[in-house]
Amino acid sequence: MLTILDLSAYLGLGAIGAITLNMLLGMLMAFRYSPYRSWPHHRFNYFRIHNWTGYLALSVSILHPLVLLFNKDPRFRILDLLYPVHSPAQPLYNSIGAIALYLLAFVVVTSYLRIRLGRHLWKSFHFSIYFAAAALFWHSLFTDPGLKNAPVAWFDGGKLFVASCLLLITAISLWRLRHARKNAIHARPIIQQPAASD
Repeated sequence: MLTILDLSAYLGLGAIGAITLNMLLGMLMAFRYSPYRSWPHHRFNYFRIHNWTGYLALSVSILHPLVLLFNKDPRFRILDLLYPVHSPAQPLYNSIGAIALYLLAFVVVTSYLRIRLGRHLWKSFHFSIYFAAAALFWHSLFTDPGLKNAPVAWFDGGKLFVASCLLLITAISLWRLRHARKNAIHARPIIQQPAASD
């Protein structure tokens, strides 16, 4: 039988999957990847998919703690979800999860307003997705889904899924950083040395 805690855990894993897909699509856009020129050699609007995975990640991230209001033991109040510093179970990890949710909401809202904000300001705001993802992964890895402060079961299927998504995002992010540095070096103007006078 599916319990409230099980449902909350599955929604959390859904949020991890959605944010991972969202960030991968975002990095493809940063690389100017063309699905028509490269694999799968079809035209499709992956910018739109990137947007919808962002909305999905935010929606599931909101539902993840919201269902805990229906849990009997431990009992959560709305304040425990909005400001989980004094929540009845795992307040530190729940606070990190709340920070992830608020940062994710900030990224989604500012993306919706990106034309009004202007590209430069919006892009600065958009990079906070990395902080949101870091907090989300931390919360997901170290929180006990049973809310009993049990040690982390690293070989649990959910934890392995989260760790796999984290490794994938880390590897692609490092590749992107290396690619950006390489492009910056090639774009640097070559300074001509003055000719030696006779």
